Amino acid sequence: MTVLNLWRRGLGEVPEDVWERDGLEILVLADNGLTRLSPGVGRLRRLHTLDLGHNRLRALPEEVGGLVGLTRCLYVHDNELTALPSSLGRLTRLRYLNTGENPLTDLPSTVGDMAALVELRAQHCQLMGLPPSLGRLRHLRELWLRGNVLTGLPDTVADLRGLRVLDLRENRLARVPEALAALPSLRALDLRSNRITRLPSWVTALPALERLDLRWNDLRGAGDTVAALERRGCFVLW
Repeated sequence: MTVLNLWRRGLGEVPEDVWERDGLEILVLADNGLTRLSPGVGRLRRLHTLDLGHNRLRALPEEVGGLVGLTRCLYVHDNELTALPSSLGRLTRLRYLNTGENPLTDLPSTVGDMAALVELRAQHCQLMGLPPSLGRLRHLRELWLRGNVLTGLPDTVADLRGLRVLDLRENRLARVPEALAALPSLRALDLRSNRITRLPSWVTALPALERLDLRWNDLRGAGDTVAALERRGCFVLW
């Protein structure tokens, strides 16, 4: 395995010769004060892991979508990205994507083409909604959306039949999204710090639910539903 770890080297800019190392499998460029990424990154077709976190990137080149060898991880968290390139949809073998801590207001619709995604993190962005194409991610197991401005979820979330963990803390939800009623594998649901006033009875029918966090909402009359969940062994915080 060929690894180049340039973490916290104070680079400011990536040396051009890095893009000539076409045998690289892991490239770590985190915490280098980078403000741009060369299109040359697209030459690294053997990369399975790319870490661009903790920089000051304002955009990603479309060429990132040419990294068809990315199978394990793509980290772009903690940058200044206001949008992600649509070419990310070409990363059909990628299993883990972290876009958190960027001023993103949405995700590209092509995210639904990233068919192998198992974990998607978009925490502490400025997401106002999610693309309906998200429902095509049939292998998705974990979805982390804490600290956005979401008021709802697309109905297609109901198609995420393998989803096990859903973190919706610190959003603007006024109700528990109805699409969640169709998720047979959901084990952990975090709804802390929203604006939810009612807990629907269908929550008790979620067959795999083991943990439900409802703290810091304005729930009324949820006692019977909570009691029913606790009787079947679900741990509820409210």
